[in-house]
Amino acid sequence: MTDFLAAHWLDMLTTVLGLAYILLEYKASIWLWVVGFAMQSLGIVLYYQKGLYADCGMEFYYLAMTVYGFINWVRPHPTVQSAGTGKAIIPITHFPKRLAVIWGIATLVIWGALYCFLAYCTDSRVPVADSFTTALSFVGIWALARKYLEQWLIWIVVDVVTCVLYFYKDIPFKASLYALYVVIAVMGFRKWRRMMHS
Repeated sequence: MTDFLAAHWLDMLTTVLGLAYILLEYKASIWLWVVGFAMQSLGIVLYYQKGLYADCGMEFYYLAMTVYGFINWVRPHPTVQSAGTGKAIIPITHFPKRLAVIWGIATLVIWGALYCFLAYCTDSRVPVADSFTTALSFVGIWALARKYLEQWLIWIVVDVVTCVLYFYKDIPFKASLYALYVVIAVMGFRKWRRMMHS
């Protein structure tokens, strides 16, 4: 048991933080960015140890987007007032159609570039899946920072692939968390859609 805990303590800790993160995201709480910063910092170490180099590199982008998301969510947005506080908040909106093609092309380019890097410059044994989830996550975290409803749909795809990948790479707690993420993402999409219309 001690050996198991020694081998998986970082996996377990980032899983607990990840659960807190997704629940705060579900509630559209500003605190998701604080928890996310801690989770991503530890994730850099975990993914590097497990040879998930694209995921490791992605955490640095996540850290930057965490700061951006926090600032974007707290800065004044005069179009929507928060019930009870009277403070302006960023509204939940739809992903702009004009940006969908641009982000789609960007995702394919990033996926291809990351795949080539992982396949030819590292010892990665999962370059296709690792590069795919990382590329799609670029747009997912940006969409979350902009508070777009469709960010949940992006995360559903990322979470399904990541769940399988992490079980394969012997990160069982995080893999289980990503399975739960799929369920919460479906519920989060429905909740945010109701919040957007109300």
